[in-house]
Amino acid sequence: MKILGYCCILILFLCSFTQSEKRLPYKDPTLPVEERVKDLLNRMTVEEKFWQIYMMPGDLDLGKEKFSHGIFGFQVSTVGADNPELKQLLQYNPTLTARETVKKINEIQRFFVEKTRLGIPIIAFDEALHGLVRGGATAFPQAIALAASFDTTLMKKVSHAIAMETKTRGIRQILSPVVNLATDVRWGRVEETYGEDPYLSACMGVNFVKSFEELGVITTPKHFVANSGDGGRDSNPIHFTERYLEETHFVPFKACFMEGGSQSVMTAYNMLDGTPCTANPWLLIDKLRGEWGFDGFVVTDWGGCNSQTAGIKAGSNLEMPGTIGDSDRELMASLKAGKITEGEIDLRVDQLLDVILATHEATAGGKRNFDQEAHHAVARQAAAQTAVLLKNEGDLLPLAPNARVAVIGDMALEPRYQGAGSSLVNPTKLDKPLDCLKESGLDVVGHAQGYLRNGKEDAGLQQAAVQLAGQAD
Repeated sequence: MKILGYCCILILFLCSFTQSEKRLPYKDPTLPVEERVKDLLNRMTVEEKFWQIYMMPGDLDLGKEKFSHGIFGFQVSTVGADNPELKQLLQYNPTLTARETVKKINEIQRFFVEKTRLGIPIIAFDEALHGLVRGGATAFPQAIALAASFDTTLMKKVSHAIAMETKTRGIRQILSPVVNLATDVRWGRVEETYGEDPYLSACMGVNFVKSFEELGVITTPKHFVANSGDGGRDSNPIHFTERYLEETHFVPFKACFMEGGSQSVMTAYNMLDGTPCTANPWLLIDKLRGEWGFDGFVVTDWGGCNSQTAGIKAGSNLEMPGTIGDSDRELMASLKAGKITEGEIDLRVDQLLDVILATHEATAGGKRNFDQEAHHAVARQAAAQTAVLLKNEGDLLPLAPNARVAVIGDMALEPRYQGAGSSLVNPTKLDKPLDCLKESGLDVVGHAQGYLRNGKEDAGLQQAAVQLAGQAD
């Protein structure tokens, strides 16, 4: 079925200005972006500059009065978990359709463009690791599975599909991909990566980000850098030499920027040689911008900003999530105390405004439709090509046609094909293994649950599974 009526609801007002507004250089799309940014920056108050260095989950439902100075970006219809210890695991609204999402983003944009003093549009952002984390999206195989295909052409097909589903909803930035190296299988985020090989991770990462950047959607490779330490400990302090980083962990990031065109990067929680990555001038200024020529923007991981003052001085642009006032007060105090200059703040805001103005114009037109069934077919193709057979004892596979098969396991009905948090996709369509086996020509003699997902043993379930297995070949 073609999805298209709603996709033509464009954010046209971003390029629609009154005659009086056209006289303002920063609102004139015919002028070079650099000239427009300089004009806009000169018109901004300190408070308005502060608010451009925050992005957060939520939207205007939090209260329009809180955002009179503007904000860089929203992850719309998203809230943190009720449990403060799990606040990083965001709750996305799975019931919001694509039509409703783009309508809501349009309304938010209209407020910022028409009702705030300077009319600076926002960047709507989201997660899209192996599919957009929104209702009605397509779930593709996880990153580690896509890497197992060793097929960059397949990756390009998958990423293009995700990019189309992202752009049609008015979303302008994704906090993906994860190009960290999975150097220890005990690390809990291995499935989000492209594996342990720097070259393979670079190839997959580049082909992922290109699809988005070609459509004007900003990509954010993460987590910069090396956020898995000894023993697979997440965000453990890292002590690596520069040569080792250049030969391993830097490789996929550098490729995403230089070959894929990624306009953003997310810093890691961990320290690198005693300095937090979020406020590491060697990493963010000397290496990223100086040696590699990166001209995009840097965003912290969720709650990863220890000090906005230190981050800005060290090359970071955006704090996530915004604190709705707390960081403003910290920056104002630092400004008054001489710990930071307005020129340093201007530099970080300038780098953001460059992207804001260019991104909204790049995404104002173009194809606005996609075929859900076609994307589901790509997902099935990817699932088939990414399957890895570890062993085949007794040449059990392939099964003979019409073989009698007993299906045992809870996941035959409710498959686990993804993780949680930023990799949780709510798919439009989900193929269940049991249904697929029945359609394959095999003689399915029945299904038994066999076990409990919580790991507890159940003698009754086990006995039923054994009895069913006795009916199979």
